Amino acid sequence: MESSSSHMASLPENATEEPSQQQTQPDSAFASVPHRPPTKSSSEKYAPLDWSQYFDKEEDVAIPESNDVFHVYSAGTEGPVVFCLHGGGYSGLSFAVSASKIKEKARVVAMDLRGHGKSSTENDLDLSVETMCNDVFAIIKELYGNSPPAMILVGHSMGGSIAVHVAARRSLSTLVGLVVVDVVEGTAMASLMHMQKILSNRMQHFSSIEKAIEWSVRAGSLRNIDSARVSIPSTLKYNESKKCYLYRTELEKTEQYWKGWYEGLSDKFLSSPVPKLLLLAGTDRLDRSLTIGQMQGKFQMVVVRHTGHAIQEDVPDEFATLIVNFISRNRIGPNGVEIPGLRKPAFSKP
Repeated sequence: MESSSSHMASLPENATEEPSQQQTQPDSAFASVPHRPPTKSSSEKYAPLDWSQYFDKEEDVAIPESNDVFHVYSAGTEGPVVFCLHGGGYSGLSFAVSASKIKEKARVVAMDLRGHGKSSTENDLDLSVETMCNDVFAIIKELYGNSPPAMILVGHSMGGSIAVHVAARRSLSTLVGLVVVDVVEGTAMASLMHMQKILSNRMQHFSSIEKAIEWSVRAGSLRNIDSARVSIPSTLKYNESKKCYLYRTELEKTEQYWKGWYEGLSDKFLSSPVPKLLLLAGTDRLDRSLTIGQMQGKFQMVVVRHTGHAIQEDVPDEFATLIVNFISRNRIGPNGVEIPGLRKPAFSKP
């Protein structure tokens, strides 16, 4: 009976009983700490965090001659622009926690891609790489006109593909760096046949935003609670008829575009004439093109340990350090590369 009452003493309804009844708990400095109901503790632990703790500004950017409006977050006032493109099903807030660190050395811009976050377009299901590349160019033009500052494109997963395709067009004259986060053509193409099953196996309905945040952490899709607390809410929408939260992005309806995201990605990545960094969450197998390219020193590769697919969310401090070091290593300033005699700035006024 003693062990039974000891177990009972740890239950929420007996949290107010005298510490002496908890025989497995010796007296300590913590004995005076009041017990907190687990439900309240859990809701606090997974409570949403506001974007303003990490970014300095949010704005809606309307694209002329269309009904498309993109939601954009920004931080920092000096240095080159680190333009962030999130993965499928994520949002611009996927870069929130890391942006709060990067902004000390550079400006950070993160947009909600079409069909994601708070962006609204005429066709949210058109996630073709061509359309999304056009969206990026349109946003950059609206933000900076015809004279954008030096820009480093950073893309995670699907966003990494968009970043590579934007760079491959060679029409962004101020592009001075390309960072691709955890996407390799070979493994991405091989995984496409499993994507529908992966999507359908996810938890589909959430009674609250806190439950969605908790599930994302417990299921392992995100490993950093603070990042999940700021990024997950923007990936959900409330369904009035079902009285629950669902995923904002209907990825399962965009399968026709998946192959186009990754096909030919390695060669496009290698052909970009700017400094390049590939961040991987594990020892992902490089295909032949990337293996040869790495041996030839065409890009820098870093394998980030103890992280899941969303490196920028799971280890935001390490991710921010890698981005800042990339900028420093390549001497990238607000007007481009700043090594005298090596190459001209990315753009210069006549």
